[in-house]
Amino acid sequence: EVQLVESGGGSVQAGGSLRLSCVASFSFVDYSIAWFRQAPGKEREGVACISSSDGINYYLDSEKGRFTISSDNAKRTVYLQMDSLQPEDTAVYYCAADMVLPYCSNNDRQFDSWGQGTQVTVSS
Repeated sequence: EVQLVESGGGSVQAGGSLRLSCVASFSFVDYSIAWFRQAPGKEREGVACISSSDGINYYLDSEKGRFTISSDNAKRTVYLQMDSLQPEDTAVYYCAADMVLPYCSNNDRQFDSWGQGTQVTVSS
């Protein structure tokens, strides 16, 4: 059974930083792992993805230059470094894994394993 455990969320003021972690129960071979977020009353949206086939992808214009996805294969962990956080970044952030198609996507239906989510709250 694939398990993903997120951590690192919290409450920060605008301009602050957080680093989210997603620890996986599997080794990083032929994988894709993505970060999604869902704000209250909004649909879930893809934030960033890293895969063994097509590397790193970012999906939101608003995040460019502020968010960085990375991985530590030895620790089976994917990180999302978030800098210059803004109130509109407030959401529950989820990591998700696709063990069948090792390609990035911002379509949440591609991903079959999900973490429990971690809350990020940014105050102005």
